[in-house]
Amino acid sequence: MSNKKQIRIGLIGTGLMGRIHTNAYKRIPDFFPEYEYQPVLQAVCARREDKVKAFAAQWGYASFETDWKKLIAREDIDAVDICTPNSSHAEIAIAAAAAGKMILCEKPLSKTVKEGEAMVEAVEKARVKNTVWYNYRKVPAVTLAKEIVASGKLGKIFHYRANFLQDWTINPELPQGGDGLWRLDVDAAGSGVTGDLLAHCIDTAMWINGGIKDVSAMTETFVKERVHQGSGQVQKVGIDDACIFHCHFDNGSLGLFEATRYARGHKALYTFEINGENASIRWDLHDMNWLEYFDHKDDPHVRGWRKIHITEGEQPYMKRWWIPGTSIGYEHSFIHHAADFFYALETGKPCHPTFQDALETQKVCQAVLDSANEKKWKDTGVDWKG
Repeated sequence: MSNKKQIRIGLIGTGLMGRIHTNAYKRIPDFFPEYEYQPVLQAVCARREDKVKAFAAQWGYASFETDWKKLIAREDIDAVDICTPNSSHAEIAIAAAAAGKMILCEKPLSKTVKEGEAMVEAVEKARVKNTVWYNYRKVPAVTLAKEIVASGKLGKIFHYRANFLQDWTINPELPQGGDGLWRLDVDAAGSGVTGDLLAHCIDTAMWINGGIKDVSAMTETFVKERVHQGSGQVQKVGIDDACIFHCHFDNGSLGLFEATRYARGHKALYTFEINGENASIRWDLHDMNWLEYFDHKDDPHVRGWRKIHITEGEQPYMKRWWIPGTSIGYEHSFIHHAADFFYALETGKPCHPTFQDALETQKVCQAVLDSANEKKWKDTGVDWKG
């Protein structure tokens, strides 16, 4: 890699996403060797020295820090990857931008629209490359769905519906806050399934189908109180356990979205379906290497839903991997995202989704929560260009 331009990565956070992002960086030289820019695992940061030291040793980081401000101040860091709870995204990203660092931030962009706006302002003022890890865009079948819709094959779009169902918080004895459970703490997460699960659905939907104009939503918190791991006290639960909303898209189509952590039997059921005048498509994360397609112009004798196996080299991203008929997995969506970021450095173009794209998703999330609280339709204020 001596002839390559090295991008020295400073990772903040050693949880699940820290591992997944690191795996993505480690695969770039193997599967995207011709790219001009290549990642170097320069430093990782977490608060506990024993934990971060072990992470650095296991994953191959050259050094570690226990203070993210020290990591950002280092001259040997080119890009900062933020894998921390939502409540710290804004502070870290704004500081990284001021230091002239590129930024890769976990989703959602921020806790609030106001924070997100400050983050966008910071990266635009500093003119630093930025992206947000909405990884489902980078699943080959989802990218193909985007291409099919953009081609006009579906015709006028009438409906977009999506859901994201889990069941891991049904236990009322599960505490909130702390490592692993910060997503149940409103102060750390900002919201529950809206920011965690629906944000993915919303980003994908607007990327494929255009901006969302307005929403009408309802939310529910099924367990009202939980012990907080920080204080040891029983505290009110401030996040939403479930959310359903419908909406209007800019193109005149209708949207229907549902997310919950109370769907027993579902660990990560993310699906979407798009119905057009001429054809329909649908996708299921549990069957992520397939895209289902229905075309009304087919001969009536054979008309019906067909399953397209996304493994051919001509299909999005697949030329990088194995042979036709064999599958890739969840982690590859992050590898594709990381690769897109490094390729964007070559082309000088933005790596979507950018902070600005993610801010538009944040606006929809905020409108959803406001609609549920106020029990009325809410305009999103989205100006979608992504």
